[in-house]
Amino acid sequence: MMVPQIEFPKHKFSISRLVYGIWRLHEDKEGNSPERILKKIETCLNLGIDTFDHADIYGDFENEELFGNVIKKHPHLKDKIKIITKCGIQVPGNKFPTKHYNTTKEHIRYSVERSLRKLQVDHLDVVLIHRPDPLMDPYEIAEIFETLIKEGKVNHFGVSNFSPSQFQMLQTVYQKLLFTNQVEFHPFHTESLFDGTFDQALEHKIHPMIWSPTGGGRIFSPKSEREVATVSKLKEIAKEHGCSVDQILYSWFLNHPAGLVPILGTNDPGRIQSAAECFSYPLTRVEWFSILEVARGKEVA
Repeated sequence: MMVPQIEFPKHKFSISRLVYGIWRLHEDKEGNSPERILKKIETCLNLGIDTFDHADIYGDFENEELFGNVIKKHPHLKDKIKIITKCGIQVPGNKFPTKHYNTTKEHIRYSVERSLRKLQVDHLDVVLIHRPDPLMDPYEIAEIFETLIKEGKVNHFGVSNFSPSQFQMLQTVYQKLLFTNQVEFHPFHTESLFDGTFDQALEHKIHPMIWSPTGGGRIFSPKSEREVATVSKLKEIAKEHGCSVDQILYSWFLNHPAGLVPILGTNDPGRIQSAAECFSYPLTRVEWFSILEVARGKEVA
């Protein structure tokens, strides 16, 4: 089964319902040669996964370039893929002694133009502010968003890890609709269900992107008592459906009406293939709540 597209109707744009994440590209035990990266890109495309999630800092600022080297060697891929990237985090080093955020218009422009060069593309489909900056000026951010769109360098802007109030602060002054809010969400971290994040997405008819959907791999290697119980429940449901634990997990995300978009972080093409089959195993409402109950350690009120 091919991974479907999910529409962002107010943006007149769609991305694949599963997105491939580049965060751990440099950690692949099989290496990060252009040939190895191309294999993963082609695996994704063959499954209908055409959207790739980057950030300028991934791989110590090198993963965009590793990916871009493949695009340079195989330019026909430009017309087949959609690129999302993030900016705003400054890591400690020779230039900066303290980790901090920078969402000034100068830095956002610099980051966008650097990502364009490294990725070997002429535009970015979506750019996200990576973390909410305590010093961010929403008027300045909105201004540079609109300028970069007019210049044709970015098609859409959004945010990542923003609280509902931070999202609304920027949305209030930005003339266009923010594309998404990319947040951490998985059975061991369910705050977005209850803090207004997903409610806000429904209100604006946008789809949250979900990072760390497997809880940093804890679905495969649970440690705490609650994690073990959660995985046991997933295994129980997977056995009933005749599929794998990860397929039930990804199917769990599909139930939410906000249209959650999980980001796959694996370097294993086989795991990508397995995740893409989750659409064949829809969950009932009772199954969905049974997973939530075990993961939270309590039933709903």
